[in-house]
Amino acid sequence: MTYDIAALRSLFPALAAGTVHFDGPGGTQTPQPVIDAIADALARPLSNRGQYSLGERNAEAVVIEARQAVADLLGADPAGIVFGRSATQLTYDLARTLAASWAPGDEIVVTRLDHDANIRPWVQAADRVGAAVRWAEFDPATGELTADDIRAVLSGRTRLVAVTAASNLIGTRPPVAEICRLAHEAGALAHVDGVHYTAHTLVDLPALGADFFVCSPYKFLGPHHGVLAARPALLDTLRPDKLLPSSDAVPERFELGTLPYELLAGTRAAVDFLAGLDPEATGTRRERLAASFAALEAHEVALRGRLDKHLASLPGVTLHSRAADRTPTLLLTFERHDARDAYRFLAARDIHAPAGHFYAVEASRHLGLGDSGGLRIGLAPYNDSGDVDRLVTALAAFLDT
Repeated sequence: MTYDIAALRSLFPALAAGTVHFDGPGGTQTPQPVIDAIADALARPLSNRGQYSLGERNAEAVVIEARQAVADLLGADPAGIVFGRSATQLTYDLARTLAASWAPGDEIVVTRLDHDANIRPWVQAADRVGAAVRWAEFDPATGELTADDIRAVLSGRTRLVAVTAASNLIGTRPPVAEICRLAHEAGALAHVDGVHYTAHTLVDLPALGADFFVCSPYKFLGPHHGVLAARPALLDTLRPDKLLPSSDAVPERFELGTLPYELLAGTRAAVDFLAGLDPEATGTRRERLAASFAALEAHEVALRGRLDKHLASLPGVTLHSRAADRTPTLLLTFERHDARDAYRFLAARDIHAPAGHFYAVEASRHLGLGDSGGLRIGLAPYNDSGDVDRLVTALAAFLDT
């Protein structure tokens, strides 16, 4: 298992500007092969999908290749891969579709740990039909959301459980497979927000047991759009609003309008890039992804350990990322300083570590941080020890102000 960080960094044009990026949870920088794939798709003849003209065939090939690449990344069936503008849009569309079968007396479970994109669509859909919303709480002292926390709010009336696979605010990775099992035992569906999780962990959709799983390629080195993965047979039972002449096939039934072909080409390239993080890996793309994510995780765990050690030596710093199983994402607050001031101080020194609640507003409030949140440090595949040292030095200087 190898991880050549210097070679990897050379493939990201944005890094040449000199800024250190710790904003991976909000969106990663883009490697040259992904940029090239997007440009190449636009440079070829391209039109609506079909089988006769070259432009039609090119568009069809882009879609087929992108579905297969994402399926390989998630351990899913390519016939169950739905593309959309964003994970938020896809979740809203799904919530409206599922809510058509809900009624007063039904219950929907959401968690305080989640990004609002996996809370508000379900809360609003439930409100429209008179269904009840039950909240699963997490422990603010540890950041842990347990299966017992979910079990406590399940009942025979539960229709859906919405849970994150990893918190974009504090990195907590709940026991999703166990939570999905509990949802199914209660007769409910499980919708998993994997936007932050997919950037750090190789997804195994069958092992997780999620009925629906959303992610965003721009969080794992790809372009800006969203993905929903589900079993094709399950998707076939759903009847979303759609245009009369548009395809009723699955997954096209859920894809409103013309797909962004160039972005799908970039997503396929991003998956291939991830599969090459361990240059010694061989086998199928899924097998190479497994080896590469193992190398990536080892790299990120080492960097997080270095960061944790240095942060522990800084006075007046509180780390809110404490779960035993978590991504390399750290939320900080300061005893005598505002996190937003730290954000501005670092930005002036070309270090991008933003502050806020990052749309995980329920989690921020539950942690006692209100809507201000904290300073978030999120590692990405291209971060190295020099980035970490530069950040810690700058934070030490900030705390002296």
